[in-house]
Amino acid sequence: MPKNTLVGNQFAEPRFDEQYLAEVAHKALGRAVAQVGFSPLQGDASTRQYYRLSLEYQESVAEPQTLILMQLETPKVRGETDFIRILKFLQGIHLPVPELFHFDAERGLLLLQDCGDLTLETHLQSADPATLKSWYVKAVHLLATMQTDATKTIDADCPAYHLKFDVEKLMWEMDFMLEHFIEGALQNKLKAAARRAIRKQLIALCSHLAAQTLWFTHRDYHSRNLMVHNDGLVLLDFQDARMGPSQYDLVSLLRDSYRPLPDALVWELVDTFIQRKQVLENHTIEREEYVRVFDLMSIQRNLKAIGTFAYQKKINNNDRYMRYIAPTLEYVRQAFKRRSELEPLYAVLSEAIPEL
Repeated sequence: MPKNTLVGNQFAEPRFDEQYLAEVAHKALGRAVAQVGFSPLQGDASTRQYYRLSLEYQESVAEPQTLILMQLETPKVRGETDFIRILKFLQGIHLPVPELFHFDAERGLLLLQDCGDLTLETHLQSADPATLKSWYVKAVHLLATMQTDATKTIDADCPAYHLKFDVEKLMWEMDFMLEHFIEGALQNKLKAAARRAIRKQLIALCSHLAAQTLWFTHRDYHSRNLMVHNDGLVLLDFQDARMGPSQYDLVSLLRDSYRPLPDALVWELVDTFIQRKQVLENHTIEREEYVRVFDLMSIQRNLKAIGTFAYQKKINNNDRYMRYIAPTLEYVRQAFKRRSELEPLYAVLSEAIPEL
């Protein structure tokens, strides 16, 4: 679980010490702990901070030797966090998520199973085509299972039940991109008429996406949030889950800023997902329409990602994501080429983003 938060380029102060960790580990695992070491983990753009704990027991036992400590941005949490509630929901439908051993609401600390450091992205850095395909088939099958089972099972106890990708949410993300990428990173101050023209076309796109059938969406299902563990995949960073189009998570996985895939493999995996989903749900999916919405979702989600990358640079002085803007824009460009009906949006957007 190699994630961590940098606050002003510095690690946030830990709200614990070795004695506290030993006591909590003893309570959570039921074993006396002689010593606990901890080290911060470097990670992504997050308000949470992670530490790996190394445990030495007073006697030889078959308990975990390492654990992960998640420190929330603020202490004194009221009730269970969305992360915990969604974790329990996903556990309840037998999906692979880290085990939660302890939650200290007063300090805002969670003690979690250590699923290692090997993300899908890292695991496949030097993979041959056959290995690459086999792991992405696993990821696609897991996604189909999650989407089907979670949507069928979800109720008001799960935070995602109350949230959806409606026009307001989708457009908030587009306005975020206009502010932080076009006007921020590109320093292209939009005139009022140009902004209205772009927003009009984006609203039409978002309205179409918001009208799709709602499914449970992880919201950040990609190669850095899938851990390779015991020859399988474990889900991370699901706390922002909400209801949205079926294509949302598939776009996250197959149009991933961090792990580009060969185009032929992308469409093969789209077909694999459709076929798996048809089997799980026992109904036919019209492929042409599904792919059309996949392309529309690819435009919206990748524009949103570009806005996030630019925000990290402008607001947090974190430029580590800037190199992902060009490949992410290429996804947007490809989708526009495939969808001539979006020419009005492309025309106004390419005026503001010359790279398109």
